[in-house]
Amino acid sequence: MTTTYPFSAIVGMDGLRLGLLLNAVSPAVGGVLVRGEKGTAKSTAVRAIASLLPEVDVVAGCRFSCDPAAPDPSCPDGPHEPGTGEARPARMVELPVGASEDRLVGALDIERALSDGVKAFEPGLLADAHRGVLYVDEVNLLHDHLIDLLLDAAAMGASYVEREGVSVRHAARFLLVGTMNPEEGELRPQLLDRFGLTVEVAASRDTEERVEVVRRRLAYDEDPEGFAARWAADEEALRERIAAARSLLPRVALGDRALRQIAAVCAGFEVDGMRADIVTARTATALAAWAGRTDVRTEDVRGAALLSLPHRRRRAPFDAPGLDEDKLDEILRRFEEDDPEPDPDPGPEDGPGGSGPDDPGGPEGGPQEGAGDGPGEQSPPAGPEPSVPDQRTGEHETADREPDSAPADRDSGPGEADDGVGGTGGERAAVGAAEPFRTRRLDVPGLGEGAAGRRSRARSAHGRTTGARRPRGTLSALHLSATVRAAAPHQLARGRRGPGLLVRRDDLREAVREGREGNLVLFVVDASGSMAARKRMSAIKGAVLSLLLDAYQRRDKVGLITFRGADAELTLPPTSSVDTAAARLERLPTGGRTPLAAGLLKAREVLRVERLRDPARRPLLVVVTDGRATEARRSGGPTPVERAGRAARLLAGDGVASVVVDCEAGPVRLGLAGALARELRGTPVTLDELRADSVTALVRDVRTVSNPRRAA
Repeated sequence: MTTTYPFSAIVGMDGLRLGLLLNAVSPAVGGVLVRGEKGTAKSTAVRAIASLLPEVDVVAGCRFSCDPAAPDPSCPDGPHEPGTGEARPARMVELPVGASEDRLVGALDIERALSDGVKAFEPGLLADAHRGVLYVDEVNLLHDHLIDLLLDAAAMGASYVEREGVSVRHAARFLLVGTMNPEEGELRPQLLDRFGLTVEVAASRDTEERVEVVRRRLAYDEDPEGFAARWAADEEALRERIAAARSLLPRVALGDRALRQIAAVCAGFEVDGMRADIVTARTATALAAWAGRTDVRTEDVRGAALLSLPHRRRRAPFDAPGLDEDKLDEILRRFEEDDPEPDPDPGPEDGPGGSGPDDPGGPEGGPQEGAGDGPGEQSPPAGPEPSVPDQRTGEHETADREPDSAPADRDSGPGEADDGVGGTGGERAAVGAAEPFRTRRLDVPGLGEGAAGRRSRARSAHGRTTGARRPRGTLSALHLSATVRAAAPHQLARGRRGPGLLVRRDDLREAVREGREGNLVLFVVDASGSMAARKRMSAIKGAVLSLLLDAYQRRDKVGLITFRGADAELTLPPTSSVDTAAARLERLPTGGRTPLAAGLLKAREVLRVERLRDPARRPLLVVVTDGRATEARRSGGPTPVERAGRAARLLAGDGVASVVVDCEAGPVRLGLAGALARELRGTPVTLDELRADSVTALVRDVRTVSNPRRAA
């Protein structure tokens, strides 16, 4: 059995430790989402907290962890006899991002259900996690259909399994804990709101603390059992403090004044709904209990807001969760002026552990967290006490903007040379993107089989039923009528005498369903001098930002190629982190020649590599350009426009679906972007046609010649 790294031996990361400990004190807080860069011990801390959770009483032999004091009347293993309880450690169940639906919710034996009429049910991870912790590492990479099931269970406190008229229900109330690296993409808002708290973690920049992390990590790797034994006393003290805070929690009074403070803070940050108020109240109560007090004070409200509101405040697209602490302090200050009633006298801090709310630790300075997704080491006991986490994030930062008086505030006419010398050729500072808008959906034609998403048609486990087939592996979605039709002709030969239908495994048919898939949307953006007019580039960035937002909502992967000067650059390799693509786009400078062919050839190479990595994910190429091509030309060689045409035909021959966003402006238009779209066998779209509310009709299905190797 693997020895878990001790929670009390983790270095630093005050916010992470406090968020986990508050959930241990009060599971009603609703879990915690841990956001942070790779290698910051997120997983280590989550796994370590499980060993500190108090034991739970369960019905002996119940696979669904029913409480003997109040057993679930609809438990599949019930009804339960009274007085059959036993204590066991609280479970922490891990949900892999690649888990199947049946592994999460459980599976029915369809063959026995049809032939014997027996509800033979194998519980899933939701049943295992009932009254415990459900942990999802890299939760932002979880497939949409699993997220939907998690949302249903979290909202109703129960899991429902439906299979063609056979129904099973069991209780599923759990503490949801997730970790994620924001570079890999953000969570859906619905799931984000289900986490009670959120904390940001980053590796320490203090040399001594980093040394301590490495020292203790090496000591743990060398002798895990011995290392854990050296921290056993600290672990036990922390466990006792959690138990004492839990017992104190029912006696903590949340007065009207604290409730008004919470309401003022939530209203001031314009959070949606009322869940934020409720979670903040529960967190403030847990903070008071952790400090050993029976009254909730202003510092408890402030600390609770820093943990419960960053992911719930209204923010612009692609802004990271965060909370402006100056604004929070201003709201609380105004409240104090309007309601000057003082908090109760502090009095001695004589609660469990003798520490205030800012000290999540036990003896010798308490738990501290280390770096690396492996365990860290504890910093010296003499260090400063941990404080309520600093969750401050500034407003969405953009690149330095060009002065309004810049001479490029005009569009280039068709006769202006893009020669890289003066005029439109020199590199210019990045300009900000215009306000994003809702775009029309651009689909890849045909029927794919890629990862679940919301863009193009695909065969999937979810969606409308379009047919039936013999099962491929484990039967997951029974097509009842097709199964009955397959079994009916053999009833006499099988000796059927009664009303039941004799079903054999060969009769089973699974449903073929059609849903939506996520695609790889590869943007190829012209950043040359011909696009450098300030107003035009701002509009172009706004359009690409809008398409990125659409890709985020449709669960696509995205990549970004830019071309300018002498060559093209893969600015962002294909990733699920759409917000990273938006940040790279915001900082994009312009200027120089227009190597359009290089941009298209770079796109072809990127798509070739991605096809090897993920052959099921179909690409959609979005070329954002005015169609001009200007680059150094060898004597007697093809012109830049001819080179671009050749590259476009290569992409068309590969069967790549494409859209060309025509950015040409001015009274005289050359139609070069439209010509490029014809070479790509794709769809030309103007910036105006890209808007969903545009009066100009837009063909939704991108026309392309399908690659025979990838035909549906």
